[in-house]
Amino acid sequence: MEEQNGTLDIAQINERIERESAFIDILMIEMNKVIVGQRNMTERLLIGLLGRGHILLEGVPGLAKTLAINTLSNAVSADFSRVQFTPDLLPADVVGTMIYNIKENDFSIKQGPIFANFVLADEINRAPAKVQSALLEAMQERQVTIGDTTFKMPDPFLVMATQNPVEQEGTYPLPEAQVDRFMLKTVIDYPKINEEQLIMRANLKGSFEKVNPVISTAQILKAQAAVREVYMDEKIEKYILDIIFATRYPEKHNLDSIKPLISFGASPRGSINLAMAAKCYAFIKRRGFVIPEDVRAVVHDVLRHRIGITYEAEAENVTSEELINKIINEVEVP
Repeated sequence: MEEQNGTLDIAQINERIERESAFIDILMIEMNKVIVGQRNMTERLLIGLLGRGHILLEGVPGLAKTLAINTLSNAVSADFSRVQFTPDLLPADVVGTMIYNIKENDFSIKQGPIFANFVLADEINRAPAKVQSALLEAMQERQVTIGDTTFKMPDPFLVMATQNPVEQEGTYPLPEAQVDRFMLKTVIDYPKINEEQLIMRANLKGSFEKVNPVISTAQILKAQAAVREVYMDEKIEKYILDIIFATRYPEKHNLDSIKPLISFGASPRGSINLAMAAKCYAFIKRRGFVIPEDVRAVVHDVLRHRIGITYEAEAENVTSEELINKIINEVEVP
């Protein structure tokens, strides 16, 4: 993009993005028919969808995690499948397997529930490592091999995995290297009292509004391409890199006090996903360019699972959340 006519180009991009992102409002209205509050969660789902990423959701049971992704798949005319992860689950139960057909005296392939546009991996930390890695491989490679045949995942393809923070017994925590494959880790909290009153009323009445398909998968694919055109200035790129590098070398950013609390910083996936999530957030806000507020809006979700904390930090009850706050308060905003 030429700098001298940058303003002209940005104005054109802005106009195009405003046009392309018109469906966001319609989609939000449709989702809000069923989901009360939880705007942060629905926005993060859209960021994952538009940025071709996947989401790890953490929250106690009953906070509409399953409902959210199911509602999204109804609002987009797309396929939805849910896999309840349990300790006895096998990789074949997720990706599919070869089945012997007696009539034809041959093996046929039965695809698993992962072959859908929206996949809910419920309580992912309840399944053993080999099942987790089968799912994560499909997420990363966007393909699955069953026997000698390789199948591409459908497009769009969004995995939302949930984990329950209250139960530790009989769970297999996701290894740090695996968690890095999720674009966002969103922690969801209880609804506000007035929101919960509405939830309670709707459930007691038993009459839920029907969610209609308002956009097609083709429109989503078009939007995914449009997101990449959102303009990101070099100053914003530098801001993102400063934040990432401050997680790796805090002492170089006036953050000596947090150096003993960080065992490892964000990987290059962190900077890629932070840039992508900021572009998606600007798109959701119907803007054709990224501003520092977009980066700050998504930085916790992108980095909270990418910063390792030391035993010292755990002893002092310091979370990765607090470390991110210190970093963004220290790094200079362009």
